[in-house]
Amino acid sequence: MPIEILMPALSPTMEDGTLAKWLVKEGDTVSSGDVIAEIETDKATMEFEAVDEGVIGKILVAEGTADVKVNTPIAMLLEDGESADHLGAAPETAPQTAPPKPAEAAAASTPTAAPPAPAKSGDRIFASPLARRIASEKGLDLSQITGSGPRGRIVKADVEGATAQPAAAPAPAAAPAASAPAAKPVDASAIAKMYEGRAYTELPLDGMRKTIAARLTEAKQTIPHFYLRRSVTLDPLMAFRAQLNAQLEKRGVKLSVNDFIIKACALALQQVPAANAVWAGDRILQLEPSDVAVAVAIEGGLFTPVLKDAHQKSLSALSAEMKDLATRARDRKLAPHEYQGGSFAISNLGMFGIENFDAVINPPHGAILAVGAGLKKPVVGEDGTVKVATVMSMTLSVDHRVIDGALGAELLQAIVDNLENPMAMLA
Repeated sequence: MPIEILMPALSPTMEDGTLAKWLVKEGDTVSSGDVIAEIETDKATMEFEAVDEGVIGKILVAEGTADVKVNTPIAMLLEDGESADHLGAAPETAPQTAPPKPAEAAAASTPTAAPPAPAKSGDRIFASPLARRIASEKGLDLSQITGSGPRGRIVKADVEGATAQPAAAPAPAAAPAASAPAAKPVDASAIAKMYEGRAYTELPLDGMRKTIAARLTEAKQTIPHFYLRRSVTLDPLMAFRAQLNAQLEKRGVKLSVNDFIIKACALALQQVPAANAVWAGDRILQLEPSDVAVAVAIEGGLFTPVLKDAHQKSLSALSAEMKDLATRARDRKLAPHEYQGGSFAISNLGMFGIENFDAVINPPHGAILAVGAGLKKPVVGEDGTVKVATVMSMTLSVDHRVIDGALGAELLQAIVDNLENPMAMLA
């Protein structure tokens, strides 16, 4: 029977997307792994690969169609000997559904933990011919294999790495989780009516803005934030940075204060390993590497690309990687693995003159550091004399489910110590 090619979820937060371009046409033969379309997600434009082999029998969604919901059929794939005659005419656009309610959007931003079960109809297991052939050669029981194709269909990739195993006893069905009461949706027409007679421009929400709204609503409703504030004296760091930049000038490297902040946070997560953790629903995951996310503002939203193993990288390496990630973030060219993960984030608004602010935690992270501007201020020295120093305000937003007050204070103290003793970060 024909195989439905579904609109894929190309990122954990994707609810719908734009089918930007078809790279195949009806009648084309495709194999598993062939790129068949370009899809614009809430974050980037990405290539979509076929998971099965066959012939494109019918294209159901025209290229350029926006707001195509995840799991909506976008094309039909025919197997050997099948005909497209009975498939009917292709619609002009993909079927559209009403926008998700806020509670639904928040739930959709978190990927489900359980993989799809093999698709069955009575005693039949849905699998591609190639997958069946490989399974037969390897002596595999298809009923014991989880399919990753559309609607749980078993495809080539599912059987290539599998080995023959005895059938496992079925796991007991989990009791359905109690759902939280849905938040009352905003009545757009009622809001618009309040402003009748006033001039305004209506700006429809794109995928990125919808995702940001859902994620931040989820964060503020479900994460018990608390805030820790410290000031750091930057004069030793500024002098050390000037010295390093003079030496690195011939290599075309110029370190920013933000590069030092990233390094200081990465090392602090190693010095206070219990704080290098994320909330995973029914458990806490304590990470070993320091994977630090950094907020990057782009037109219409923001990205938080992740610098993996930041504690092991030199300042110049962090600087080069951060510049590359920021450039590609603004061009919306980041792959999902480059902005997912991490346990800790940094949001720096100091370059905009903001003195201090409270950042919202990006789940599942355990904390985020809000960095303000470095300002010249009078400071009382240890000898009681008053001098002028460059002082920067920092606020650590902490998820109390993951990090308690004393542990958060220890983490922020380690960050301050690293920034006020920058030479030690190179040891």
